[in-house]
Amino acid sequence: MEILHNPRCTKSRETLALIEAAGKDVKVIEYLKEPPSQKELAEILLKLGMKAEDLVRKGEILYKEKYKGKTLTEKQWIAVLADNPVLIERPIVISGKKAVLGRPPENVKKLL
Repeated sequence: MEILHNPRCTKSRETLALIEAAGKDVKVIEYLKEPPSQKELAEILLKLGMKAEDLVRKGEILYKEKYKGKTLTEKQWIAVLADNPVLIERPIVISGKKAVLGRPPENVKKLL
């Protein structure tokens, strides 16, 4: 199991705590320090069953100033997320061929 984690985020910390409480081994990836590549993001999106634009944190200033109202292709959104990991919604928990967004943290129970 892996978690794309931001230790400053309450939801991310709560999700990690649920995984640890379940006794699962988890690899913690601080995605702001080690951002996923475009290829990794594409794979994660497949596991989530989501489009890249749906994974964008639309409340971020960067989004509002640079991307709001723009129509981008899936590949372009993936590139934006890879280049600007602060825009990636978090946390993302990956287990094998499945992944969930830990918003709310209880979503992770689907993988436990």
